[in-house]
Amino acid sequence: MTLRVLANHARAAAENMAHTLHRTAHSAFVKETQDFTVMLMDRRGDTFAVPMDLGATWYPGLTYGRAIDMVSDYRPGDVAFTNDPYSGHVATHAPDTHLWKPVFSDGEIVAWTGGHIHNTDMGGAVPASLSRSLTEVHQEGLRFPPMKLVHEGQFDETVMRIMETNVRKPGLNIGDIKALVGALNTGERKVQAMIQRFGKTGFVDGVSQLMDQAEAEARAILRATPDGEYIFADYADEDSDAGNPCRLHLKLCIQGDQAVLDFSGSDPQLGSSLNVPSGGDPRHTILLVGIYYVLYTLNPQILLNTGLTRAFTCITPKGSVLNPVAPAAVGMRSLTCARLRSVIFGAFAQAIPDKMPAAPAGNNCIVNVMTRDERHQKTVIAAVNPVVGGGGGMPHRDGTNGSGADAAYLKNTPIEITETEVPVEVLRYGLAQDTGGAGQWRGGLATELSFRVFAPDTRITARNRDRSKFRPWGTLGGQSAGLAHMVLNPGQPAETDLGNRDTAVLQPGDVLMIRSAGGGGRGDPYLRAPERVARDVACGYVSQEAAAHDYGVVIDNGIVDQKQTQALRKKRPLRDSMFDYGAERTAYETQWSDAAYEVLNTTLGKLPIHWRFFTKTEVFARMTDRKGAEGVEAALGEICTRFPELAALLARDAQPGDA
Repeated sequence: MTLRVLANHARAAAENMAHTLHRTAHSAFVKETQDFTVMLMDRRGDTFAVPMDLGATWYPGLTYGRAIDMVSDYRPGDVAFTNDPYSGHVATHAPDTHLWKPVFSDGEIVAWTGGHIHNTDMGGAVPASLSRSLTEVHQEGLRFPPMKLVHEGQFDETVMRIMETNVRKPGLNIGDIKALVGALNTGERKVQAMIQRFGKTGFVDGVSQLMDQAEAEARAILRATPDGEYIFADYADEDSDAGNPCRLHLKLCIQGDQAVLDFSGSDPQLGSSLNVPSGGDPRHTILLVGIYYVLYTLNPQILLNTGLTRAFTCITPKGSVLNPVAPAAVGMRSLTCARLRSVIFGAFAQAIPDKMPAAPAGNNCIVNVMTRDERHQKTVIAAVNPVVGGGGGMPHRDGTNGSGADAAYLKNTPIEITETEVPVEVLRYGLAQDTGGAGQWRGGLATELSFRVFAPDTRITARNRDRSKFRPWGTLGGQSAGLAHMVLNPGQPAETDLGNRDTAVLQPGDVLMIRSAGGGGRGDPYLRAPERVARDVACGYVSQEAAAHDYGVVIDNGIVDQKQTQALRKKRPLRDSMFDYGAERTAYETQWSDAAYEVLNTTLGKLPIHWRFFTKTEVFARMTDRKGAEGVEAALGEICTRFPELAALLARDAQPGDA
């Protein structure tokens, strides 16, 4: 009982921290979209409490320990910070500025308060700092290794001046950082109150027991999951700007109350910003976000803290897309993390098919605009709105429309606020018809955003755009979902499909339309009650044509024609295939089979890291009229002839006893 009371106090403290930040932040991306976190940590820097109602949901298992150890001589009132993805492996891209503050009792540190805010801009090559096209971390903005930002209550003005000089909107950055410091101070007061209530020893021991309890709850879920080896792969559309698909491959091994997530079959470190900087930590929180969603789905009462991670071990070879080495760019790691969650969901869907949903949209596109505001004679850079797709069909209901599943934490900004802060005219922000995967339980619909700009050379970044080539998958007979799109001036003579691009330059009067993917369907759509299909048609979720084509339901003047529906549904047997990936992925894997990838990855693993992405790209360029393992071997043979240096590296690796 005492432990549960402590857990409730800790969560309430984290919620108070989140409200402090939410109410005092300056940028729309923090105060509206809520891309921030706050947490309480034990004396080692392991998270033991996070809020449930505000902020991002990626970090209940984050540990600040390595970053904490890089700063010395902590004193009461100090606050340290970093945004460097390669220093301490707390921050995972430059806009995420992490702060932490020690909490003292009787002269010793007994806890830490911490959190991050996503700065609107940290400088770098593009407004908002992030684009798939960037190739090294130095292009992604100003970076600070772990250092003190506040010394015994006083901000370091030199550090602040460096930031103000190098970012595009310093007022937003500094305002958000000071709001986060206020949240850390709130957390410190709440921790002191807990120490007063439970005693110093009771508090410290209780926090340790909260970690142990979360571990026990996670292990209980694994024990209830069938032992076995579950393999799944998924793809990001491009591994670089106008590049080839990026493949993530997972072998999930569950045995008793522990699990190993082996990502060895995934792509090599990329020459773009899609790399995920885990630092090789086998329990890095960014690798386990999908695990948190699975655990919380199976036990909504589970404690969310670092103890959850103890039952899991991740294998991410050095120099791979999930464990890059500096100076690899990492700014778009959130796009790859969406695919990372997809492969975890797909593996667990095989282990516990009766409990898992179909694939969510998996592309939480963040739209940023840099333009001139003629109303106030100033340059504006701000987030317009997240364009997030629907959740996958659930075992008991349809997927959530528009902002479902693993991206639901990104909140909508009211259009009135967007148009007040940014000189754009929003023409449409709503759901897109026929984009949810058909199923007994329909996938959630995609979100569509259209807006007009008014100033010359307005620059748009739409980070995390994906799923324009590979659909979110349906499961247990359900169909895959609609693809994502980005179109310049839709419906006009100058209409241009921008494909999978994530940047654009617009001129006065231009209109940009961005649509996410939908969520996959679950169960054969012919098992969906005709009355539900009729309601979907009435709501505009499903067209009358799709009702007949996908669901076998004929609608006449809003009413189900039972006779024609029965006749239509008798024309084919029911489907129960584990996954429906869509025609695009099926065609792709005809050429790029598992065997082809095995040959490629085995060869790449023998090469120095800086040769791997180059070699992968060269192989893909030579696969136009080839397929399978034989095609990859032939392409590699040509490349070794063209580049003798590569052949020498492979020959050297083959020498017996070569270190």
